Amino acid sequence: MILITGGAGYIGSHTVINFINAGYDIVIFDNLETGHIETVKTLQTLGNVVFEQGNLRNAEDLEKVFSKYEIEAVIHFAAYSLVGESVSSPAKYYRNNSFGTLNLLDTMVKHNVKKIVFSSTCATYGEPEYTPIDEKHAQNPINPYGMSKLFIEKMMNDYDNAYGLKSIKLRYFNVAGADSECRIGEWHDVETHLIPNILKSVLYKGQTFKIFGNDYPTPDGTCIRDYVNVEDLAKAHWLAVEYLNKENKSDVFNIGTETGDSVQKVFEVCEKVVNKKIPVEVVERRAGDPAILYANSTKANSVLGWYPEKTLYDSVLSAYNWECKRFEDK
Repeated sequence: MILITGGAGYIGSHTVINFINAGYDIVIFDNLETGHIETVKTLQTLGNVVFEQGNLRNAEDLEKVFSKYEIEAVIHFAAYSLVGESVSSPAKYYRNNSFGTLNLLDTMVKHNVKKIVFSSTCATYGEPEYTPIDEKHAQNPINPYGMSKLFIEKMMNDYDNAYGLKSIKLRYFNVAGADSECRIGEWHDVETHLIPNILKSVLYKGQTFKIFGNDYPTPDGTCIRDYVNVEDLAKAHWLAVEYLNKENKSDVFNIGTETGDSVQKVFEVCEKVVNKKIPVEVVERRAGDPAILYANSTKANSVLGWYPEKTLYDSVLSAYNWECKRFEDK
């Protein structure tokens, strides 16, 4: 069985589907603080998925799961991930993300589970010194969220050296889209991501989408980011487990499209998908937003055999279908 922590959340739930399709049995471990039991129930209709509610900060919760099931590998998503909140509440992020993962690694060592794929982030790099960013770029996080993830990467390297626990760290860039069959999708009670916020401004009357700055040194003046489709990202986790099974060695990979898209371009694609003009207002820049940030994913291409297959249009269309479904269900 594969244990997926945070499997009731956005990226975790799409990864569950990918592993179901690959023939795996799944244990989802989630505290449902930001994940959803409705998502779990949907996943359970698709394959052999069991759900265990628990918290990474409680070692006893983890012990129960590892004692109950024969776990062969772990996919680790469970974490807080709001950058702004991490700045105002750093203790929350270090206790949950870093200390919680320490509990997970200790439990894995105790039960002789030696393979883990970790949901890391490009936020470990901090301000880009060059683009596209490769895995050799210096890691200088500028917020506690990124720092908490970097701590975890370092811990995993130490646990490999000491205990032979092999890890693949996947550093994501911007994740977008939803399940192409509209069964699950992005569902955050506090939504901070660009594409769903643009689409919500269409569905919920009276909302005007805000572009933070149009005077950056980019072709159209808006920030450029790397938007990787969530289904493509989910596949990267399966390939990472296959790599661990075959090579049994730790490594780190960027997961991105290698082609940045500007906020203005994303906005135009959203208008194309919904086939209407979207109210927009240009406001002042946000502090700390780099002008350009996108990945060099050559290593994931050559070593894992991972390539992005979905386009930005695909991501926006699937996200819109999901938002429409949620809107209709309310």
